[in-house]
Amino acid sequence: MKEIVAKRIKSARGLAGLSLRELSEKLDGLVSYNAISKYEKAEMMPDSKVILQMAKVLNVKLDYFFRPFTISIENIEFRKKSKLGVKKVTSIKEEVIDSITRYIEVEQFLNLESNFKNPIKNIAIADGDAVEKAVNQLIKDWNIGINALPNVIELLEDKEIKVIEIDADADFDGFSGWATGNIPVIVINAQFPVERKRFTALHELGHLLLNFNDTLSEKEIERMCHRFAGAMLMPQETFLHELGKQRSKISLSELVAIKETYGISIQAIMARAKDLNVISEERFINFRRWVNQDQNRKKEINLGSFQGRESSSRFKQLLYRAAAEDLVSLNKAASLANMKVADFRKEFVLL
Repeated sequence: MKEIVAKRIKSARGLAGLSLRELSEKLDGLVSYNAISKYEKAEMMPDSKVILQMAKVLNVKLDYFFRPFTISIENIEFRKKSKLGVKKVTSIKEEVIDSITRYIEVEQFLNLESNFKNPIKNIAIADGDAVEKAVNQLIKDWNIGINALPNVIELLEDKEIKVIEIDADADFDGFSGWATGNIPVIVINAQFPVERKRFTALHELGHLLLNFNDTLSEKEIERMCHRFAGAMLMPQETFLHELGKQRSKISLSELVAIKETYGISIQAIMARAKDLNVISEERFINFRRWVNQDQNRKKEINLGSFQGRESSSRFKQLLYRAAAEDLVSLNKAASLANMKVADFRKEFVLL
């Protein structure tokens, strides 16, 4: 138990983005930072008074400190901008691990097992053409067709991929990894516009599924994942049907209409047009210059919006099911939802 509490204190501190000294200060001198360090090394066990105060300061439920660690996140593909500091990175990772732990615990109550299989693992990715081939194979195996995807997150969750949305600042893009070695996990920023959510989720899917050639650089791998995301949102056949095989000019109103239909940004549409040789490299460079002249253009403000919904709901659905079937108590369900029992009761209506 001492080892579990030690790991949980360190995890909660990382989640809160606090140093040892900062946590000691927030505890109003109840314990020194040296004592907290010993707690985290399992050299000492905090008493009940310290645990209670830590729960309040770190904004976690009391049972958080005694919950066994059942998962690990492996092979993380974590992209961040330079100004996203180490503390923020650690906090995001700890938040994700906590969310996935609760997610898997709910599935265990319902006796659900992950059986994810990668349909395109045998396709070697060395160039853009291989990415197009992989997307076509994935579309066929997943039986999703070549029309607009109504809800990317629901699609991924239906395919046994855990999608976690977190509230983060604009410096966080997303990451992907494997929980317990076999459960695919994708994390995206809940604050993103809907088109960016869709693209980011599929970009991360590319990192999980694509079998990259060892000769590819990190930058080339990023480009392959970008192409994968664009191809999933608009497969080659669909794209060429909508825009034609070759264009010298494309109107802004045309791009807006496609954005609203397929849930792909104007900038991603033009990048896809370049990748498929629908427009020339020069035309694409001129477009990028036009975009970069105005911040509103870069953010695509007042340039249309996809009307579909993009949010993760499977965890809550499973939790409601477990509570309705009396597999977990309301107190336990509230704890798994990271909510107060009274708040959970208000939203949980049993018929």
